[in-house]
Amino acid sequence: MSDDPTEATTHEAGPDPRKAHKAHVVPDLPAGVKPARVRTFVRRGRLSSLTKDRVERLAPARSLPEGPFDATVAFGRAAPVVLEIGCGHGHAAIAYAAAFPDHDILAMDVHTPGLARMLADADGAGVPNLRVEIGDAVLFLEERVADATFDAVHLFFPDPWRKQKHTKRRFVSSAHLDLLARVLKRGGHVLIATDQDFYAEHALAEVAAHARFEAHRIERPQWRPREGFEAKGVAAGRTITELRLDLVP
Repeated sequence: MSDDPTEATTHEAGPDPRKAHKAHVVPDLPAGVKPARVRTFVRRGRLSSLTKDRVERLAPARSLPEGPFDATVAFGRAAPVVLEIGCGHGHAAIAYAAAFPDHDILAMDVHTPGLARMLADADGAGVPNLRVEIGDAVLFLEERVADATFDAVHLFFPDPWRKQKHTKRRFVSSAHLDLLARVLKRGGHVLIATDQDFYAEHALAEVAAHARFEAHRIERPQWRPREGFEAKGVAAGRTITELRLDLVP
């Protein structure tokens, strides 16, 4: 967000010295240093005492062990494993864990207060098949996840990044589809839900240009609760688009 510009008060001819700007020069990066990766999220806010308390008390039991992700170690069993990226307050992740007790689900987000609330709700729901990871899902997949790890990936109501100049920040992109294709098992899929028509069209266009996925419009999953962004979208009169991206061998 930029500040409002200062209005000039002089009526004299000629340039206003207060509006003079030096040319912006971007220095060369040092040898061996790569430019920062474009992120699909923005971190916000400070942690309240309630959030800190929930994380300290509840996160250890649901956190992943350090190092490479091993589902059998993280969940203590061999079962189908689902990853939810950008889980927010965790309504969908908790509902999935309750609806499919024979599956395991890993919920990820960068928003600690939301994850802290999810930890509290998951504790009350008594879902032992839910794990939580705070952090950047892209880095997690790139650095800690082996090929053919997940049976499915859920991406519900991702940040649409409405402005054209922010298109590169949208999660559904060629590079991220490459990454998802690598970590999904044979026959795996990605579920996407959005209340923004332009984002749905963007996702369909990205998938159409990608060799490893086929996109299908599907019915809304009955197990997913309507809280959060879905409820807000419906209240605003927007249409919810449900997509399933099937991995192509």
